Amino acid sequence: MNNDVMKVLLSGEEIEKRVSEIAAEITEDYAGESVLMVGILRGAVVFFSELVKRVDLDLRFDFMVVSSYGSGTDSSGEIRIIKDLSQPIEGMNVIIVEDIIDTGYTLKNLKRLLLTRNPKSLKICSLLDKPSRRKVELEGDYIGFKVPNEFVVGYGLDYNEKYRNLPDICVLKPEIYS
Repeated sequence: MNNDVMKVLLSGEEIEKRVSEIAAEITEDYAGESVLMVGILRGAVVFFSELVKRVDLDLRFDFMVVSSYGSGTDSSGEIRIIKDLSQPIEGMNVIIVEDIIDTGYTLKNLKRLLLTRNPKSLKICSLLDKPSRRKVELEGDYIGFKVPNEFVVGYGLDYNEKYRNLPDICVLKPEIYS
C-alpha cells in the first residue's frame, strides 16, 4: 500500500495531537451536559474512536451510514439513509462526526434532516475540511485540518475500500485513481 502513496500530508502524531485538542474543546463547550456523538460510517470510524476516548463528558454513541453518491464519483446532492440512528435525538446535544467535508452536499442534507428531529443542538465535527471543493454553504464546528484539493487516504479514509488502515493522512498517487 505504501507504494501507492505519493506523500504523507499529516502524520499520525500530528493527527493524535489535534484529536486531543478537539476533544478538549468539545469537553469544555459541553461541560455539565450530555452529548450524543454520531459517527458517519465507514470513513469516520478511526477518527470517531480516537476522539470519543478523549472526550470527558456523559457521552452516548450512535452511527449512521449515508450516501449521496450514485454509481459515479460526483455527489448527487441528495442523501440516501442506509443506516439510520437507533434512537430519537429530540432535546439532545448531537455532534455529527465525519472524516472529511468535501463538496458539503452530504453533510448539509444530513444536518437539515437531523434538525427536523428537534435536537437541543447540532454541530459538525470533521477530521478534514477541503474548502476548495465546497459546492454548498457549510462550515464545520470542530475541524481537525484544512487540506488542499488532493486525493487523501488513511486514518479511515479510503479509495475503493483500501488504505483506511494507514496511520497517517496520505496523498494517493494520481495513477492509482485515474
